[in-house]
Amino acid sequence: MSTFVLVPGFWLGAWAWDGVVAPLRAAGHAVYPVSLPGCAERAGEVGEFGLEAQIADLVELLVREDLWDVVLVGHSGACAPVGGLADRMPERIRRLVYLDAGPIPDGGSVYAMWPPEFRARAEDAAVGGRLPLPPWEDLLASNGAMLDGLDEAALAGFRERATPQPLAAAEDALRVTGARDALAHGLVCCAIPLEQVRALIASGHPWFAGMDGPNWEMRELPTGHWPMFSRPADTAAVLAELAALSPE
Repeated sequence: MSTFVLVPGFWLGAWAWDGVVAPLRAAGHAVYPVSLPGCAERAGEVGEFGLEAQIADLVELLVREDLWDVVLVGHSGACAPVGGLADRMPERIRRLVYLDAGPIPDGGSVYAMWPPEFRARAEDAAVGGRLPLPPWEDLLASNGAMLDGLDEAALAGFRERATPQPLAAAEDALRVTGARDALAHGLVCCAIPLEQVRALIASGHPWFAGMDGPNWEMRELPTGHWPMFSRPADTAAVLAELAALSPE
């Protein structure tokens, strides 16, 4: 059985993984869904909520719970903190899995990957350094498949429970040494087809540098950008499949 640490993307907390946690635990896995500092039930906390605070919080979780041989899963904007954690504690990570996300390089940020028009709207919408969940049309403008699989009830529930995202976590540059690079990696493509991702890797696109290595396993789960809502059981299954692979 495997030990999973599940880190959600922006505007979400540990609650977002409920539909994934249940089948994983039913199969005997240990599962730790995370709410990052300043998010979800931790929105009222006082302190710094930038990227280093997120990474430090994940480090503290692994130390506190004495977690080893971890399958570390980062969804969407969580690609930065999970990449930082894996670089700082590679000896505790069995496989680093990006769920509809990808690795942030040294000196890069989630903010830098956003289209300029989305960055401008985010800066205008931010209140007190926090970005509310944008209108659905803004998200669809970034990727028309982003909301696939989510009906009106799901969208309403998502928006009701979403909390404003600390913008510093997106803006801060990730600093890594390269220690994470030798780890076994996984990529689960949802809103962007795997075929398109492979083409970008082959073209040498800088966002996909190094993802053609033998330590990468890739899977496709066709749905929108939030597979934990649209296909939770299938998300659990693909994560379990990646976890079962030998890390060598």
